[in-house]
Amino acid sequence: MRPLENQRDAFQLRREDHYLNCAYMGPLPRVAEEAGIEAIRKKRIPTRIVPPDSFWNTDRLRALFARLVGSDEPGRVAIQPGVSYAVATAAKNLPVSAGQNVVITHEQFPGNVYGWRRLCGEAGAEVRTVDAGASEHRGAIWNERLLEAIDKDTAVVAVPNVHWTDGTWFDLEAIGTRCRDVGAALVVDATQSVGALPFDVERVRPDVLVCAAYKWLLGPYSLCLTYFGPRFDDGVPLEETWIAREDSRDFQRLVDYRDEYLEGAVRYDVAERSNFFLAPIAAASLELLLEWRPERIQAYCAELTRELLAELRGLGYSVEEEAYRGNHLFGVRMPPSVDLDALKAELGRRNVSASLRGTALRLAPNVYNDEVDIGVLRDVLVGAAS
Repeated sequence: MRPLENQRDAFQLRREDHYLNCAYMGPLPRVAEEAGIEAIRKKRIPTRIVPPDSFWNTDRLRALFARLVGSDEPGRVAIQPGVSYAVATAAKNLPVSAGQNVVITHEQFPGNVYGWRRLCGEAGAEVRTVDAGASEHRGAIWNERLLEAIDKDTAVVAVPNVHWTDGTWFDLEAIGTRCRDVGAALVVDATQSVGALPFDVERVRPDVLVCAAYKWLLGPYSLCLTYFGPRFDDGVPLEETWIAREDSRDFQRLVDYRDEYLEGAVRYDVAERSNFFLAPIAAASLELLLEWRPERIQAYCAELTRELLAELRGLGYSVEEEAYRGNHLFGVRMPPSVDLDALKAELGRRNVSASLRGTALRLAPNVYNDEVDIGVLRDVLVGAAS
């Protein structure tokens, strides 16, 4: 695998800004920004948006995202506005009965929680939350407990690929196998992984794989790409959009109403899915990611942070073992001597953007980061432990 070089020039970040916070929001690459500006200009003259073809340009997004997650079925990808929308779609179509359970992780991001809480409350089912505790080998134990929590009464397992607070990695292949053994559906929120961490739907076989575009996909806000497996081939969408119907390309006959949906996940698209502003931005970023490739991004981030993490461990900081975390997203837990308020102030003074989550500093590097960024971060953390 040819190593990936630093890609800072592909972005507009200032040299004085040390942005290690892609888990909060990914910066737009230059090409995506240019695509967005051109899209806005196009709307100046509506005749440039020609029906019906312009309304199907989002099929390009389906194809790009499918390639990114290892699928040769772009028709299984829906265009949606956010993770909670995808989860609501899944909850509407997955049967859950009294006495069953839905398995989630402790402190999971709420977009993949609230829909299940409502469904379980209405059905008389249990939301089963799995925590690793404060154990030394936290990642391994968390994965073990997740597998143990999935039993014959489990209807749905709704988990991330990596945890949003500290990057803990979950073995989705093993979880997926366990789900199929008991007949449970697997719903994965991969917002904090897809784009920077390799994902293969053929190996994991999720029933739903959802990814918001504004983080590691380096795309716009209010756009989400969702893969739906065969379990959803005959499901019911949240919205009854005209564009999801048979013969909807024929604008002259739209009032010849059709009950039949187009084949695939198009039925789950949000209304006005042809978003003429956001879709070109997302597509430009997806093309970049396919060029850079997630496995090379992981290798780049690992090499960039390896020496820093080794030094921090010697100063009393701790980081999850590499086998159970992403190289693009991980939590650095503090030694008792570190004053968190003083650390936060110093990070701000040095223009280091990272997120404090409890007693851990969440670091989320990407291909635009370099040795300068890591050097400034190192100075702050070494000083905090002194």
